[in-house]
Amino acid sequence: MKIKTLTAAVMMSLGLLSVVGQTARAAEGELLVWEDIKKSNGITDAVKAFEAKYNVKVKVMEMPYTQQIEKLRLDGPAGIGPDVLVLPHDQVGTAVVQGLITPLKLTPEYLAGFTKPAVDAQTYLGQVYGIPKAVETIVLVYNKDLMPKAPETFEELKAFSKTQRDAGKYGLLAKFDEIYYAFGVVSGMGGYVFGPNSDGSLNVDDIGLANQGANDAVSYLKSFYADGLFPAGIVGDTGANAIDSLFTEKKAAAVITGPWSFQPYKDAGVNYGVAPLPLLPNGEHMRSFLGVKGYSVSTYSKQKELAQQFIEFINQPEYAKVRFQVTGEIPPVKSLIDDPLIKDDEKSRAVAIQAAYAVPMPSVPEMGEVWSPANSALQLAVTGKQDVKAALDGAVKNIKMQIEAIHAN
Repeated sequence: MKIKTLTAAVMMSLGLLSVVGQTARAAEGELLVWEDIKKSNGITDAVKAFEAKYNVKVKVMEMPYTQQIEKLRLDGPAGIGPDVLVLPHDQVGTAVVQGLITPLKLTPEYLAGFTKPAVDAQTYLGQVYGIPKAVETIVLVYNKDLMPKAPETFEELKAFSKTQRDAGKYGLLAKFDEIYYAFGVVSGMGGYVFGPNSDGSLNVDDIGLANQGANDAVSYLKSFYADGLFPAGIVGDTGANAIDSLFTEKKAAAVITGPWSFQPYKDAGVNYGVAPLPLLPNGEHMRSFLGVKGYSVSTYSKQKELAQQFIEFINQPEYAKVRFQVTGEIPPVKSLIDDPLIKDDEKSRAVAIQAAYAVPMPSVPEMGEVWSPANSALQLAVTGKQDVKAALDGAVKNIKMQIEAIHAN
C-alpha cells in the first residue's frame, strides 16, 4: 500500500522511512514491525515465510533504531505503535522501567543458541526482554604489509611496537585514555563498572574502577605511553582522528577500533586484516564493551504471543544467516560463528569471536555518570600527569557523587 503524500512528507521530516504499510496499528491477526533504517531487506525472506506459516500479515516500517523508544512513548499509548521494535541494549533498562516493553517467555534451550553476553545484554532484573539481533565490539585491525600476522598476546604486540619505534614508525595505537577502549583491559584484569547484585542486576553503589585489578590495568596501559610507544597527539578529543591518520598513512601497524572503521580503511587503500583482541599479560581475554541490537515486544501490543513467535522465527539460524548476507550485521548465533559464510570472512569472524568475550555495556541510567570522570582519570593516569591510584580513586568519588545527585532528584 502506498503512503499518501502528506503522510510521507511528515515521516520523512522525522527521518523515517516506511517500507510497507502506515504508522497506523496493524489489524487483528496482523503485526506491525519497526525495523532499523536500511535493514528491512535483511528480514524479507523471513517475513514471507512467517506469513505463510501462520497465515498472518506482517507490516514492516523502517526508522533509526536509536529513536524507536522515543517514538513508542507517544505511539504506544495512542494505539498506533508497533508490536515489535528494535532497540540498542543500553536502552532496555530504561524501556522496562518506563513500562514500554514486555518480558519474553523463552526456553533455556532457545536462548542457548545465542552467545551468553548477547543474551545478558537483553536481560534486566533477571528477565529477558529481547532476542539479540546483532553485536558490535572493538577488535584489532592491522596492516598486513607491516604486520603479516596478528600477535596473539599483548606482550608480543608491545615488543613489536618497540621495534617499530626503532624504525621511526608505530606498532599498536589505541585510545587507552578513554574508558570505552580501555575497559577491555580493565575488565580482563579484574576491574568493572558496576558489580552485580544477588539477582544478577547491577549494583550501582559498587563501582570497581579503582580496585586492584583496575589499578594494575591502567598501570599497564600507562607503560605504552611511558615507553614512548604512543605519540602525544593521540590523547584527548582529536586522538581518534590522529590514530586513523597514522594508520591510513601506513605509519602505524595496528589499531584497536570497531567495525565502523572497516570501510574507511578499505577506501584508503590499506591492506588490512582483522583479529580478536590479543591476550592480556595475565592470560585472560580482553573483555571489551559489547553493543547489542535486539528485537523486543511492545507492552502496548495486543498480540504479544504472536509478536514473540515472530521474533523467535526470524532469528532462527537460517534467517539470521540471510540477514547477515544482506546487511552485514553480525548475528550472535553460536552455530553461525563457524559457518563458512562468517568463518571465511575475516572481519566478521573476528568481531563474532571477540563479542563472545565481551561485556554488555551497562544499560542502567547511572552509566551516564561514568563516562566523563572515567575518561578524565584515564587521561591523567596514562600520561603520567597524576598517580594512577589517585586518578582512579578520584574518578570513583566523582561518579558516586554524581549518581547520588541524580538519585536525590
